Amino acid sequence: MTTVNLTMAIVLGGLYSAGFYLLMQRSLMRILLGIVIIGHGANLMLQLAGGPPGRPAMVGEAAPENMADPFPQAMALTAIVITFALTTFLLALAYRSWVLLGHDEVQDDVEDRRIRRMERRLAESEDDTESEATQ
Repeated sequence: MTTVNLTMAIVLGGLYSAGFYLLMQRSLMRILLGIVIIGHGANLMLQLAGGPPGRPAMVGEAAPENMADPFPQAMALTAIVITFALTTFLLALAYRSWVLLGHDEVQDDVEDRRIRRMERRLAESEDDTESEATQ
């Protein structure tokens, strides 16, 4: 039976909280830092899920209950590779944004603004027709 380490649970929660906070910012560098912190949180979570260290998982070397589970270690390596790939992609986006615009802030989409204005006008016209109908 495994026990939950309260300190590691708090550290894990702090990493995810900080990562998601940075992920919600408008600067691509802050988004990049958020992705990196969330990646570290994922690696820590996978290592904690693997349980305590044990003997190598080789048949004949140790009893099965003393062997370490290799699956969380393999998943942690996969998470490292994915985080690295996403980090390099976001670095390329931030660099391209800096070269073209002079800053790395994510801009609102022009089409999103147009749709938002159209919805606002539609809602106002519906409110006007409802108020005329009640009079």
